[in-house]
Amino acid sequence: MTEEDLLAEQFERHRLHLRKVAYRMLGSVAEADDAVQEAWLRLNRSDAAQIENLQGWLTTVVARVSLNALRSRATRSEEPLDEIRVPDPLLSPAAHVDPEQEALLADSVGLALLVVLETLAPAERLAFVLHDMFAVPFDEIAPMVDRTPTAARQLASRARRRVQGEAPAPTDDLPRQRAVVDAFFAAARDGDFDALVAVLDPDIVLRSDGGALRPGHSQILRGAEAVARQALTFARLSPYVQPILVNGAAGVLVAPNRRPYTVMGFTVAGGRIAAIDAMSDPERLRQLDLTHLDV
Repeated sequence: MTEEDLLAEQFERHRLHLRKVAYRMLGSVAEADDAVQEAWLRLNRSDAAQIENLQGWLTTVVARVSLNALRSRATRSEEPLDEIRVPDPLLSPAAHVDPEQEALLADSVGLALLVVLETLAPAERLAFVLHDMFAVPFDEIAPMVDRTPTAARQLASRARRRVQGEAPAPTDDLPRQRAVVDAFFAAARDGDFDALVAVLDPDIVLRSDGGALRPGHSQILRGAEAVARQALTFARLSPYVQPILVNGAAGVLVAPNRRPYTVMGFTVAGGRIAAIDAMSDPERLRQLDLTHLDV
C-alpha cells in the first residue's frame, strides 16, 4: 500500500464524522460534501506525518470551510438575511431510514432544529455545533472564530438558548408521530377545522420555503388557528400525500401526477404537532434523491 493509499484509507475512516459536522453546519447535503472534499484536498497538500490528531485536524478544516460558506451565504445580496430557508431534508421510505442517512442523522438532528440553526449567526452556529453536538473544547473553537475561549463559550450559550426556545424536543415514538400526522391530514381532507386545531400545539410554527421560483409559498405562520386555516386551503392536495420519513421523523411528500410539489417535516411533541417545516422550492426539489421512494 502506498502512502497515498494509506492516507486515503485514514481519511475514509473519518468521512462520516466530517459529513455530520458539515451537514449540521450548512444544512445542505451538496455543500457538506463539498466541504468534506475540500478537507481531503487540503490534507493531500499538507504534511500528514506531522498531524498528531487527524480527526481533530480534519474537523477544524471542515468547520472553517463551512464557516466561510455561511458567511458568504449571508452576505450575498440575492439571499437576504431574513429569507426563509428550510435546510435540505433527508428523505427515507416511511417504513425505515436509509442506513447511510441513519448514520448521518445520529443524535436526532431533526429538520426543525436545522431550521433554527439557519437563524444563528455563523460564529454562533459553529460554536454550538462543535461544542454541543461534537464535544469540541472551547479552546479549540476559539481560534476558528477569532475569539477567546470565554467569548466562544458565550457564542454557544446564546445559540443554545435560541435552540431550546425555538426547537421543540420531538417525541421518540415514531408510530405516535405518524398517528398525529395522519390525523392532521384526515382533518384537512374532511374540512374539519376544529379537529385540525385539536391536533396542533397552540404555539405551533409553520415555516415554508418556496425559493425564488415560488416566493408566494415562503412564509412563517404561528398559532394553531392560522396553521389550520392554511391547511384547509391545501386540502385539495390530500390525495397526493405520501407518508415518508423526513430526517428520521414523520413527514410527507406531496407529489401530484408523481411530480414532487412539496416536502413537509413534522415535529410532534406532547401528542400534538409543534412545528411544520415545508420545502417547495422546485429547483431544490429536483435535486433531492427520490429513487428510493415510490415516486
